[in-house]
Amino acid sequence: MRKDKFSQILQHMTRVKYYYDKKTLSYKKIERSKVQMFMRVLLFVASSTTVALGLVLLFFTLFDSPKEKELKREINNLLVQYELLEDQISNSSIILDELQERDDNIYRVIFEAEPIDASIRKAGFGGVNRYKKYEGFQHSKLISDLNRKVDQLSKSIYVQSKSFDDVLKMVQNKEEMLTHIPAIQPVANKNLKRMASGYGYRIHPIYKTRKMHWGMDFSAPKGTPVYATGNGTIKKAKRSKRGYGNQIRIDHGYGYETFYAHLDKFIVKRNQKVQRGDIIGYVGNSGTSTAPHLHYEIVKDKKKVNPVNYYFNDLTAEEYDKMLELSSQENQSFD
Repeated sequence: MRKDKFSQILQHMTRVKYYYDKKTLSYKKIERSKVQMFMRVLLFVASSTTVALGLVLLFFTLFDSPKEKELKREINNLLVQYELLEDQISNSSIILDELQERDDNIYRVIFEAEPIDASIRKAGFGGVNRYKKYEGFQHSKLISDLNRKVDQLSKSIYVQSKSFDDVLKMVQNKEEMLTHIPAIQPVANKNLKRMASGYGYRIHPIYKTRKMHWGMDFSAPKGTPVYATGNGTIKKAKRSKRGYGNQIRIDHGYGYETFYAHLDKFIVKRNQKVQRGDIIGYVGNSGTSTAPHLHYEIVKDKKKVNPVNYYFNDLTAEEYDKMLELSSQENQSFD
């Protein structure tokens, strides 16, 4: 009975608060105003809200939402794709550099064409900022750099493709070009005994001083036929009693010219077309000459070159070695 009554009192005290009054030596009920009750409720709500927000922030700080996880996966995937793309661009650039190297130092050398200037191959894009639209993002620099590399690679590929178009045209014109390049001896010289003096410093036959001899001398009887060494057009056919005497100059195109001097006579005229092997004149002793012979020169891109390197249609490897040996002897020239 007492236990039941005590339980009832305890339950009542948990709902209603009391305090002990020392003066009256009794418990008195704590009376709270509505304002106090409201403030307690408000404090409880505020505390609960703060704790809840803290827990939410802590959760989102430590744990990603499904959408954030998906976005992070997409970003990581894009970064991997970027790295792969950058590797592909780098590899493509290496291959393109090798093609450019072969183009400038092999193909264009074979066809005697000027290499493409590096400033053209590596030229950038002028004018407005092409990459301004990529600014303001988290990875703006990365995106701009990648697009810049792609643009540069695209332009280099375009330049190289145009170069290969030019090389293709050169290949198509190669057969015609080969017919124009000087490639035979200007006089019949099967046993090589007519090669009298080569290109280089020689003793002048009249002044007896060491002077540069810009061509090759072929000794032959007066009236020996002189042949055009490549297809071309007669640029000059001149009669003279001085210097080189009666002379012919042929423009072969492709930067080549040939010069034939000390002729007895010539049978061609200016602007006449000639083919390799055509008789254009005859050996003589005109001008400043000490004996019947032909003085022969080759000009490439306005520079005189050694003719001994341009007899590849006439000479075998052994004959070329012998001709090279004979032409390198520092003897006396005929003019």
